[in-house]
Amino acid sequence: MKVSSLRPAPDRQLVDIARYVVEKKINSDKAYDNARLCLLDALGCAMQAFANPECMKLVGPVVPGTIVPNGARVPGTAYQLDPVDAAFSTGCLIRWLDFNDTWWAGGHPSDNFAGILAVADYLSRTRVAVGKKPLLMRDVLTAAIKAYEIHGVLAEGNIFNSPETGLDLVILLKIASTAVITQLLGGGVAEVTDALSNAFVDGHPLNTYRVMPNAGPRKSWASGDATARAVQLAMLTMRGEMGYPTALSAPTWGFCDVHYNGQPLKVTRAYGSHVIENVQFKIAYPAQRHSQTAAECAVRLHPLVRDRLDDIERVELTTHKPALLKIAVDGPLPNFAARDHCLQYVTAIGLIFGDITTASYEDAFAADPRIDRLREKMIVREDKNYTRDYHGPRQANHNAVQVFFKDGGKTPKVDVEFLIGDARRRTEAMPLLERKFRNNLAGRYSAKQCAAVSQLLTNAKGLQATPVNEFMDLLAV
Repeated sequence: MKVSSLRPAPDRQLVDIARYVVEKKINSDKAYDNARLCLLDALGCAMQAFANPECMKLVGPVVPGTIVPNGARVPGTAYQLDPVDAAFSTGCLIRWLDFNDTWWAGGHPSDNFAGILAVADYLSRTRVAVGKKPLLMRDVLTAAIKAYEIHGVLAEGNIFNSPETGLDLVILLKIASTAVITQLLGGGVAEVTDALSNAFVDGHPLNTYRVMPNAGPRKSWASGDATARAVQLAMLTMRGEMGYPTALSAPTWGFCDVHYNGQPLKVTRAYGSHVIENVQFKIAYPAQRHSQTAAECAVRLHPLVRDRLDDIERVELTTHKPALLKIAVDGPLPNFAARDHCLQYVTAIGLIFGDITTASYEDAFAADPRIDRLREKMIVREDKNYTRDYHGPRQANHNAVQVFFKDGGKTPKVDVEFLIGDARRRTEAMPLLERKFRNNLAGRYSAKQCAAVSQLLTNAKGLQATPVNEFMDLLAV
């Protein structure tokens, strides 16, 4: 069989994303306000990560002492790095503690801020250096809205981290960030299409490091890796690097044949601003998204069980199939990454202590023998109705917890359908989201700097009009 050397037209899915990024006007005030909240939350999560030594060893230049003229700032530091390294460091900070926002179908869309901020800051500084105007934070928010949309829409139609495919969901981040960063760099539809093709052709990490027995800290720097690669691919494209028009559809060698069993990518809705308007915040508990509602159930039950831990006969957890497959883990949990991705561990912490914090996953905390004793008494079952609602229009994340005692008594069965950060609980969540943000800032900045950062991020119009380089300077220490 002869192979034609004629260059075909680019895959439609690539062009559709490129046209959305370059041509679509975002007219939704709700989208911009939610983008502001997402940025606020992502930066707060980044500030909290500074307390973790394992994260901090990855933050900063690859070669110590490197100086980059007009380099991009890393929030919460004095570093000014090339935009690739700045994206990696910022991505590690935002994602490290698994406390930033999430999407019901998978992934953490706020990871996209790392590359967007790094490139927008670098562009602004280089422009100012030659007397041109910098980008404004509205440009950052616009890019974020579109990155969220690409990220979330592709997640809805394509389960890349299924056992059949086995890829890590940071593939969504790499694709979305590559598209919007190329546009920020001045790319048109053709350039964004080329960059996207390279993002799909690229090697993609396996989900191995999120699943026992291999769960480990790479899950916390994988997003930094993906967003840094997106910056690199976008910049290479803008230097004239070619694209690969049938990166998705090429027989045998295209992404869909290699990774997706020959099925085309599915796009579930027209690209707009739906995802950022309905994004889910992790407000109360730093834990894997499927366990969020189980954590809330456990904390509600804490007053009824805290004085009767030795009297517990069993704990029944009712959940949906994705949680059962991905985070229902028995046996030893050797590290932080394994613990915050274990449904039973998260539930045990809530029942015993009445709260779940990032410290709950540290080795010293996990050594409390009551935790594993309680885990051993847990029975996890799927409720097919929960699974149906998870995959259906409700997009629920339903979990239920009930505790049974040796004397025949039992607690009520507490069930929670939507995590507190879900759009359907937004009114209830907003004061908690702002409190989370202010508490996280206080751990890194002086009271004066906290006030200045908070004032700007809670002022929608003022934030949008702020030059990016001035905003990033405000975040420096």
